[in-house]
Amino acid sequence: MELRGAAAVVTGASRGLGAALARRLVAAGARVALVARPSEELEQVVRGIRAAGGEAHAVAADVGDKRAPHAIAAAAAALVGPVELLVQAASTLGHVPLRPLLDTGCEALERALAVNLVGPFRLAKLLVTPMALRGRGLVVHVTSDAAVGAYSGWGAYGVSKAALDHLGRILGAELEGTGVRVVTVDPGEMDTVMHAEALPGADRAALLAPDVVAARIVRLVRDASAVPNGARVEAASWEGR
Repeated sequence: MELRGAAAVVTGASRGLGAALARRLVAAGARVALVARPSEELEQVVRGIRAAGGEAHAVAADVGDKRAPHAIAAAAAALVGPVELLVQAASTLGHVPLRPLLDTGCEALERALAVNLVGPFRLAKLLVTPMALRGRGLVVHVTSDAAVGAYSGWGAYGVSKAALDHLGRILGAELEGTGVRVVTVDPGEMDTVMHAEALPGADRAALLAPDVVAARIVRLVRDASAVPNGARVEAASWEGR
């Protein structure tokens, strides 16, 4: 995908991988609408990108709120134009400290599904159909190894990410031939606030910096035509490309 001049939306963009992806995409020439819950962190990321000469806009919204996707889509269209790239990086663990699935509150599971699955579905419904009508576009879902591994304590998060993986497969199959592609990417373990909340005793030196992973994912975005539509890939496979 050609990124110079492309209009992009990145969710979960106030910190961690989402913020790093927004910076990398702008550096590659994209115009980016950064979506996250209202916070000074979101505004700070946008100010930093603009200070470096890039085009970035803050869209303060909670993707887990069923009313948010329409507002996000409308704001993105007004700020960056017809969206060609949608990166769905917003995530929540569901409950911290992590606990067994049967000890997880129903509300915590519902929140994980709302942010990690239903929100991305709603946003895709609004943004992907116009992509298909224009005959081009790319959707990137950020997943986790918890989607394919049964890790004790990661139930709400793992269930929601597994469903996101399959959402990507189905969308990819249904969009085949339209010019719109869907890729689900596992970033690997990163040094983020979310990882620290989940595993506070982890050795941070053993974790990847979000910017390193973002660089790999941007390479994947550029090479998306080489990936089967709806495929799940690991970001590490794009290292050095």
